[in-house]
This record gives sequence, C-alpha cells and structure tokens, in this order.
Amino acid sequence: MAAVRFDGVSKVYGKDSRALSDFSLDVEDGEFVVLVGPSGCGKSTTLRVLAGLEEATSGRVYIDGMDVTDETPSKRDIAMVFQNYALYPHMTVFDNMAFSLKMRKLPGEEIKRSVNETANILGISEYLERKPKELSGGQRQRVALGRAIVRNPKVFLFDEPLSNLDAKLRVQMRNELARLHSQLKATMIYVTHDQAEAMTLGDRIVVLKDGYIQQVAPPLEVYNNPCNRFVAGFIGSPAMNFFKAEVAGSAIQTVNGSLEIADTIDGAYTLGVRPEDIIVREQGPFNCSVEVVETLGNEKVVIGVTESGEQLTARCSPDIDIHPGGNLEFGIDMNKIHLFAIDGVGRKI
Repeated sequence: MAAVRFDGVSKVYGKDSRALSDFSLDVEDGEFVVLVGPSGCGKSTTLRVLAGLEEATSGRVYIDGMDVTDETPSKRDIAMVFQNYALYPHMTVFDNMAFSLKMRKLPGEEIKRSVNETANILGISEYLERKPKELSGGQRQRVALGRAIVRNPKVFLFDEPLSNLDAKLRVQMRNELARLHSQLKATMIYVTHDQAEAMTLGDRIVVLKDGYIQQVAPPLEVYNNPCNRFVAGFIGSPAMNFFKAEVAGSAIQTVNGSLEIADTIDGAYTLGVRPEDIIVREQGPFNCSVEVVETLGNEKVVIGVTESGEQLTARCSPDIDIHPGGNLEFGIDMNKIHLFAIDGVGRKI
C-alpha cells in the first residue's frame, strides 16, 4: 500500500471550465479518505486525475512518494471500482476476477489461489462459475470489488460504487467495505454524494464545492465543527436550520426572539442549529406552525414555519403528540449553536 499526495492540482476544461482548483491533500498509507460534495464539485475529477484517466492542467500527483503526474494509468498501480460494475458479460466470475492477473502472465496456481482467497473474503465463492447476468446487483458489486482486490494495488479508488444499489443493500455493502478496509489495511479513496456513506466509512472527509476544498477532517469534527455555512448545511440529515441573527452585547437577537450568548463580536450573523438541538417543550421561547410530520419509528421529524416565515426542522421523540396544522413550542440548546459570518464564505465564528 502507499500514501498519496496532491500538490496544487487544478483541472480546467476548454478555456474557462474549471473542475478542480489548487487541490492539495495528503492521504496517509492505509487511510480511508472520502471525497464528498454536490454534483459538479470536482470529486470524480480528482479521482480520475489520480488514476491517470484525466491529465492535470497544473500541479503534481504522487503515489508512494513517486511523481506519477505524467505516468500512464497502467504504471500507477491503482485499482478503480465504478458504480456500473463494468464486468465482462461473457466471462464467469472467476475469469472476471482473474483477468488482470492473466494479463500479467502470473502462474495459473497463483491466480487460482488469489481469486479463491478473495472470493472467500467477499463471500462469493459459490458464484465463481456463474456469469454476471446470473447475479444480483450486490453480488456483481462484490465481483467488481474482488477484481480490484486480487490485483493487490497500492491504492484503491471508488467512484460512487454503491449508487446503483437499493437502500438496504447499500447499507450492507457499506458495512462490507468498512470491514474490508479494516482487514486489508489498504489505502482507499472513495467518492460519494451520500453523506451517510462519508460519515460511516471515512477516517477523514474531504468536503468539496465548485472545485475547491472546503474542509478536511474526521467525520465527527466536520459534523460538530463545520468550518463554514456550506459544510454545515451539506453535512447532516435532516439539514441544519439557519436563522438570521444579530449579536448585540450578550444576546443574539433573531426575528423569533432573543438568546443569551457570551464573547462574540457585535454584528449580523447566520445562526445555525441542528434539528436534534431543537428542544421541544411547552412554553418554549419560540414557536412554529407544523406543516409536515415524518414518523420514522425511533423519532419524529417535524418540519414547520416560524413566526418570521423561516423554515424549522426538529428531531423529536416518537411519543410527542404533534400533527400537521398544529403548533410546536421549542427552545434551543445554546451549547450546540453555530454562528456564521455574513460574507461570501459564511465562515464559522
């Protein structure tokens, strides 16, 4: 396995279509790093530049300390897993997994041993003689993973590999990937727009927007201490609530009421509050009219509109008696609030 380093990498298509801007990142040997962000943010471009499928406009790429910026994909010793499996339909599972090893002209016994060991790890040993059309989506994705694992590459790259699976199977495969990383101790870089995958899989998360890195940190740090309003709103489901606020003296003034605060410079801000930090209680300082109630078994998610017309989302106990058209009184956990500057970046205060 190997460490990976991006040094000021940019990718521009045509004259002014910038997909990646001054991207610098160090991935440690054996680390699982997840690139996450909305469509068009540059996460797949980053992966393709690392794989050699795209040429960097500027900057350098290093694998295992070696500059591979100008090397062909075949010389980078990486394995890539895509969302569409990309299996050979006329080959058996065994032959699909063994293909790259046969191309390297490895001895037959070594190929057989490697394929069988990998199939056993992935739980697909009984499918080795089947064709891809005889497999389910989850089984096909395991074969695609197996084809990458048998190569024993320096770096594994995953480009939204679970997006074609149903919700239950995605959770199962997510757990499988986490187990594989723990077992293989491999360097893995994973692209997704699904924040649940990012939070559960990554040792660190790289949040991207418009080709720029917004924040790099472990999942809980990104969740609990987002560096700006974009990260705060993108990470977390349901999304963070945002309210207009004015700090004056020791209080935050919002259009919904006043909250006590200390050690913050007076001025205009955006107040961020996660849904689970909304405290539902009778005679709370704030209230909203309820529009939607999502009953999820272990909790209720209440969506409403405050007196000022701002949307509110709150996570509540499943036992709370609340219905659309009703009224919700609430407070805010002041130990969990977030303040963001009113500027182009929306940086955390």
